[in-house]
Order: sequence, then structure tokens, then C-alpha cells
Amino acid sequence: MKRILLLFALMVHSSLAKNQLQQSQPQAPTKQWQTLSGEPPLVIARGGFSGLFPESSIYANDIVNQLNHTKMALSCNLQLTKDGIGICLSDIRLDNSTNIRTVFPNDSNTYNVNGHQVQGWFAVDFTSDVMLKNVTLVQSIPTRTNVFDDRLPVSTVEDVAGVKPPVFWLNVQYDVFYTEHNLSVSMYLEKERRFMGINFISSPEIGFLIRMNGKVNKAETKLVFVFLDPEVIEPTTKQKYREILNDLSAIKLFVSGILVPKEYIWPVDANKYLANPTTLVADAHKLGLQVYASGFANDMPASYNYSYDPTNEYLQFIDNPDFSVDGLLTDFSPTASTAIACFARDETTILKKGKALIISHNGASGMFPGCTDLAYEQAANDGADIIDCSVQMSKDGVAFCLDSADLTRVTTAMPAFMSRSSSVPEVQKNRGIFSFDLTWSEIQTLKPQMESPFDQTDGFQRNPEAKNKGKFMTLVEFLDFARENAISGILINIENAAYLASKKGLDIVGSITKALSDATFDEQRTQQVLIQSDDSSVLSKFQGVPAYKRLLHIAKPIGDAPERTVNEIKKFADGVVVPKSSLISLENGFTKAQTKVLEEMRAAKISVYVYVLRNEFVALPFDYFADPTRELATYVAALEVDGVITEFPATASRYMRSPCVVLPAEPGALLKQASSGALVLPPANPPNPPLQVADVVDPPLPAVTDISSSTASSGSSRVPATSLSGMAITANFGLCLAVIMASNFLSSYHSSC
Repeated sequence: MKRILLLFALMVHSSLAKNQLQQSQPQAPTKQWQTLSGEPPLVIARGGFSGLFPESSIYANDIVNQLNHTKMALSCNLQLTKDGIGICLSDIRLDNSTNIRTVFPNDSNTYNVNGHQVQGWFAVDFTSDVMLKNVTLVQSIPTRTNVFDDRLPVSTVEDVAGVKPPVFWLNVQYDVFYTEHNLSVSMYLEKERRFMGINFISSPEIGFLIRMNGKVNKAETKLVFVFLDPEVIEPTTKQKYREILNDLSAIKLFVSGILVPKEYIWPVDANKYLANPTTLVADAHKLGLQVYASGFANDMPASYNYSYDPTNEYLQFIDNPDFSVDGLLTDFSPTASTAIACFARDETTILKKGKALIISHNGASGMFPGCTDLAYEQAANDGADIIDCSVQMSKDGVAFCLDSADLTRVTTAMPAFMSRSSSVPEVQKNRGIFSFDLTWSEIQTLKPQMESPFDQTDGFQRNPEAKNKGKFMTLVEFLDFARENAISGILINIENAAYLASKKGLDIVGSITKALSDATFDEQRTQQVLIQSDDSSVLSKFQGVPAYKRLLHIAKPIGDAPERTVNEIKKFADGVVVPKSSLISLENGFTKAQTKVLEEMRAAKISVYVYVLRNEFVALPFDYFADPTRELATYVAALEVDGVITEFPATASRYMRSPCVVLPAEPGALLKQASSGALVLPPANPPNPPLQVADVVDPPLPAVTDISSSTASSGSSRVPATSLSGMAITANFGLCLAVIMASNFLSSYHSSC
């Protein structure tokens, strides 16, 4: 198994060489840190890389030495077997992290653990020989991948020490329990410690630490007191941990540091926003106590302030103006290590590196309602090179920015305009309330609505305090904003042009052409202008303007771009915008392989832009370690795409201004690792289809129909649903909620692929 993991590591590093990422590995930052020692914070890998592999497995432990930029500590949660052998498991109940329930179904027990009756399977009931020969590890957190379950044996403390980590951290959580069962943790450590090179011993039990204080060589081994939840009772003093916190000077008598849940330092309020930090770090540092923070995991969002970017959270604790913790205990050590080495405030460059453009998707729509003034202002402040406007048309011909012609998802159109809902199969398969059926004055009565593609299915809201903030912008206002703020460029997205012309008498192409010309974007050379459309005939309308770069939007994932199709694209487009899975195919939540699409487009000198990048870990294959920065590194540094379209431009901007090489994923490497010994894997996904000529060539745009004034007048005389009776409103609301919102959300969710 070690050889398999080594092969995986080598494949990752060969990817760097293949893509000519020749920058040296970053060294620890030279700036003076606000840690007690002035050195960079220590990253403590909880059970190795337990965010991906079963905790303290050989995979989890070995990979920690491969994927880090800074000094790393490898931690082991100690449990003792019946014959007094130390093993590393996350919890005293073995059924939480092993398959022991299946192997020994009748051997559960109930014990008193620190005053609580606990039922489960316990190490004190099994000898080490039985454990190591019969029991295998499983992922202890159900939301994480289980493909590595039931494959790896339990690790002893000696196994983990054998990895030879730079720092070895042993956590002893249940000394009192083991003493009650005639097992001595301190005797075990006295016998074995000199062979294992333990650098830190931590425990939430004061009695154990006091005993160890007289036995360890303090120059070689530091003792750390672990604070549990504030209302939990400490076994020795019978005090609550929040009470012990009030007398840190007493703690300093027998330990050199404390390990506390991160909320002890930076509380999060009931609405999941950051409260003011406590003075714990400063108070402890004054006493000479180091402070380590626990509870970090990329796939467990803590606060909306972090915008689902785990690096933001790490930086909040290590690189804020007032203090830095001395270490971070995390399930995702590569991300924490990269945050320290690459993204500390004084370690970022001003100029963006690489050729890839940062293109917003409806502005910074991960932080504010999309296509509002606030979303565009945030995108500009966050370092977006290009801000985008998906142009929609009102019934009276006003061009404005909004992600969709259907107002139900992104505005408060329900219930005010429920009576205007209709079915327009030329635009979408679901019913909706469409912008081209409302006048601009009616649309201005609506509020924007914050949208998350994962809210209803996974519960990941985006910045709920800003749910209805901001105002919609006309195309003219958007162009004025781009000019006045010296944005590097703009992207104009055009859809439904044929339908609007033939059925609604609206000339969206003409409106955009005039607006761009009036703002002199067709003449100037300082700001880029990207015209995007899924319609070849629309792009052809902009062929005669050298200042414009035309992009074909290919919405469906593809697996191949044959030469004949590519040659057709070249006739009307300079580049393509494709989903992420068109460049890297996916299978069962893992990346599978890089497709030929990028190579085929480049051979024809067609630029390639990828969309949509999102921070939420549920949008990321497991290869990216629940870290959006690693996904960015894969597309920007390894694949070298021409641009990334993202809802969180701040994350992309920070990455592209870092002096570091962030390790990209090797497509398919982790899937091979998962497949090499898996008992059962789900069926493989069918491959993405090749791109055909028929997929990219559209008929000429129809002439703009002259809609009679009488028809327009009849349509505009409808009374909004707010004037209907309460019974009618209730009936319409039920229909729209069931038919419109549910189906439209599913459509939005699938677009994230």
C-alpha cells in the first residue's frame, strides 16, 4: 500500500514537471509573525489527511509529508487495546471509525466514560493482535467519500511515528477511563516515548498532564492542555472548561500551551456571522502560553464571512492585524499549509501572474445578488479583470443585466406577478415569469434575490444578510460603471435573440450594438470587450468590429471537438466558453481524465474559457480537497486556460497574485487510487459526447417583428396579482411555487456541472 501511495504522489509531482511549473517551492514567510515564538504557525494534521482518507490510515499519514509548504505536525488520537498497545483512532468508540461492528457484531459494550454511559465497541475489549488482523478503517464523517473504507488496517502509534513526520503530536483524551480498566497511558508512554520521538502530548485531563509534567523532557516534548466544549466537565477538577479558562496562570504551571476550539477565539453568532474576537490569544501570550486552535475542516462551513473559502478562515486566525494563533488543528492540512506559505498578507504580489483572465459570473454573485450594483462593485474591488452582463430585455425595450430572462429565481417576482407566468419552450422548458412580459418600470418594483445553486439541496446559503440588497442595472449603467471604474474589460452575454426578435419584436442585438457604440467600446483599445452567445448568428453580427472578441457559449459538457466542428467555430468565434467537465471529465465525484477539447481548440488558435467556478466544497470533486484554490491551480496553472468565470473573483484574484506554486490536481490520479482496492465502485458515468457541427451552427436571425401597439397595450393593461383576492393569490402561489421554483432550481443546480 505504501508503494501505491508513493506512485500517487509521484504522479502528482510529474504533473508539475509536465506543465513546466518551474517556480521553486515556497519557503516559510520571512515576515515576523504574531505567534508567541515569532515563527510561522504550526499546522497539525488531525489523523493525517483525515479530510480525504480514514483518520490515521497509512494513506492519510503518508500523504501529509507530500502535500505541504510549511512545517507540519502529524497527530494521533491515542487509544489503548486490552493488552496495552497504543493505536490511533478518532474516538473511544471504535464503531465510529472502523468496521468492527460488522466484524464482531455481538461484542458491543456499555461503559461509564467521564460520567456518561456510552454504548459501542471499545479497544479495551480487544487485543492488538485481533484488532490489527481483523479490523479495517472507515471514514468517520459520513459526508466524506467512503471509497477508501474497509481497505486499510488500524495504525499503531509506532506505525504513525514510523512515517517520520517533522513533528509528532499525540493526543490522550481518556486517561481516566483507561486507568479504570487497569491500563496506564503514562506507563505506556514512559516505556515507548524515547523510541517514538513525540514532540507534543496533549490532553483534556489535568491530572494526566500534571503527572506527565514531571516525567517528560520539556526541551523535547511540550505538554498542551485541551479545552473541550465550555459546558463539559473536566474529569480531575470537576469544573467546566469555561471556568478553567478564567485562570490560565494555573494552567501555565504544568503546560506550555493550550488547544481550544476555534470559537473560543473567534465566536460565530447564531446567524453564522463572525462576532468580535475574544482576548484569549493575547491573554495567553502574555503568560507565555502558546495557543493552538482546533475544529478546522474545509468541508464544514463556519461563517458566511468566509464565502465558503477555507483559506479565508485560516487567514482570519493567523494573519489578522491583532494576533496569530500558534497552530491550527485541521482535517485538511494542505490548505492550511498553503494559506501560511502563500497567502499571508505580506506575501502576495500586486501584479496578477499568468495569462488567465478573471471573469465574474453575474458580478461577485457569491457575495451579493447577481447582476446588481453591489455585485459589480464587489467584483471590481476583488480584482476581476472582466465583469459580465447577461443582457435581458423588458417588454418596452430596455436592455438590462440579469442572469436569466426568467425572473422567478433571481428576483421577488412572486407573488406580485404570478398572473404573468407563462410557458415559453423556446427559452426554457419550465414555466416562468419573463422579463420580456414586464415593462422596465414594473421590473424596477422588484428586489433582487440572492441565489445559491446549493441552497435547497444542501443547505448552503450565501450571505443571507444581503439576500435582497442592491439594485438592477441597465446595460447603459453597466457600461458607464465599467468605464468610470477603469475595469480591464467587459463580457456581454446574449441569449434568446431569435425568440425576442420573432415573437416579442425586441431587437436585443441592435440594442446592445447601439449601447456599446454610444459608450465608444467599439473604438477604444484600453478595455477588452468579449461578446458571448450560444447562437452563431448573433456572434456573426459582431464580426466587423475589431475591438470585440467573440465567444461561443457551449453549455452542454462535451468530450471531444472534431476538426470539422472546430473549423466551423472559427468562422464566427475567437474563443469558446465551456463547462469545467468539458476539459476534465468526472466520475463518481472524482476527476477522471483531461479531455482533448483544450488541445483541439488550441490547435485552431481558439481561446478557451471555463465556467462556473464556485467556492462551495459540494461543487468540487474530491481531487481538489474541498479547496477552490486547488481547482483554480488545476485550470489556470496546469491546463493554462485563457480565463476562468467565477462567482467568487476574490478567491481567484488572491491565488493569481500569490508568489507560490499551489499544487494542482492530476486528473484521474485519485480515482485510480480509489479504484485500486475498492470493494465496489458505482457504475462509471457515460462519456461526454463529441461536439457536432449541428451543435454550433444556427440559422440566420429572423427579422424583428413589428408588434402592434394594440397588442402591447392589451398586455400592459393586466393588473398585477397583488390586486387579486387573497384566495386567488393563495391558489396562484401554490401553483407557481410547485411548478416554477422547484423545476427552475433543479435546472440551475445541474448547470453547475
